Amino acid sequence: MIQENQYFEGNVKSLGYATADGKSTIGIINPGEYEFGTAQKEIMHIIEGALSALLPDSEEWKIFNAGSRFEVAANSSFTVKVEAQTAYLCQYR
Repeated sequence: MIQENQYFEGNVKSLGYATADGKSTIGIINPGEYEFGTAQKEIMHIIEGALSALLPDSEEWKIFNAGSRFEVAANSSFTVKVEAQTAYLCQYR
């Protein structure tokens, strides 16, 4: 089953699905700054575009371009800044 998700007044949209390895979402982030909370470990792959992320336990923003990824532990939060629409794949593990 495919699940539609919408966050931040429609500025972040994704489609969710499940595989044998767990749940994932693939989506688009519009320009802006957004804070996300995690319930599970998240592995965020940047497919197209770029974003800056302020990850837990860090005081510095780091840029992630297409082809890169980052991980965020369960029960934490992270903030992203996006200057142009950016596509991502997020795996929940």
